[in-house]
Amino acid sequence: MATPKTMSGVYLTRHGGPEVLEWRDDIPVPTPGPGQVLVKVAAAGVNNTDINTRIGWYSSDVTAATDAVEQDVEAGGWGGALAFPRIQGGDLCGMVEAVGPGVSFNPGQRVTCPINLPRPRPGNPQGFIALGSEIDGAFAQYCLVEANDLYDVSASPLTDIEIAAIPCAFGTAENLLTRAGVTAGHKVLVTGASGGVGLAAVQLAALRGAAVWGVTSSTKADFVIGQGATDTFARDANLPKEMFDVVIDVVGGPAWPGLIRAVKPGGHYAVSGAIAGPIVEADLREIYLRDITIHGCTHQAYEVFGRLVGMMNEGQIKPLISKTYPLNEIAKAQEDFQSKALAGKLVLIP
Repeated sequence: MATPKTMSGVYLTRHGGPEVLEWRDDIPVPTPGPGQVLVKVAAAGVNNTDINTRIGWYSSDVTAATDAVEQDVEAGGWGGALAFPRIQGGDLCGMVEAVGPGVSFNPGQRVTCPINLPRPRPGNPQGFIALGSEIDGAFAQYCLVEANDLYDVSASPLTDIEIAAIPCAFGTAENLLTRAGVTAGHKVLVTGASGGVGLAAVQLAALRGAAVWGVTSSTKADFVIGQGATDTFARDANLPKEMFDVVIDVVGGPAWPGLIRAVKPGGHYAVSGAIAGPIVEADLREIYLRDITIHGCTHQAYEVFGRLVGMMNEGQIKPLISKTYPLNEIAKAQEDFQSKALAGKLVLIP
């Protein structure tokens, strides 16, 4: 069957609330050029970053938590100002539809890719762009991707929906654990432990042989323990001081000083999110006098996602899926996501 000329999908037309998401049936299907692959999207996960980008939370002008942003911003994407309209969606699972010259993929192969696409360049070895931010993503029937960014997951026993729940959550989590040097025998604390990244971090840290504790609500504690945690702390709990070799944080906000105090002398704190607020109060003495190392983690080296692909193909990891939605119900999916009522991942189906 020939590839259609147009497709259905969701345009982000500007920064703002759900009203800026526009369902369209007349989006041109891109044509793959040299080194490019057109992927027919099978499923696409919902993530905090999609909502953060929509509302412009990445702007330095925004200081509030994700659910409290009310101001208008101009340059609110990962890399500053976005080109609108933009097709969001950083979590991709799909089938190769067509390839450009010089590509070794074949139609029908099942593929995925990281949301953080490394683009190192002179003077910026940590350079990257993001799928669904700087380039169009998976919230449409088709997605154009550079072949060098794609990975074959045809051999994986996971479903398309499960694979679509992995790139952002597990990629972020594996990057955090890698940067912090988590290994067997470490005690690790994970904030936001019932969310996509949190549950992935719990599962992946346990696979490394670490003992893991999660910060979550009492209603979701069983989900976190089910992914490999030893125990959990309530979100408002006073955390034990100097207990953990590593703290993995995606929450930030007012609880931040307690997270630093929970790290052992010589330990590591790694962060890839701040849904409770990006502005925190620090006592620098609690950091430098105890030799705490802080890792800000966004850029992902190629080997980070490569390890995840190996785990996917061998069936070693499995995300928790709470609910799926048709793509045209994206506003409802994001509303449910922001409610934090559901553990794990929500996934959209084109």
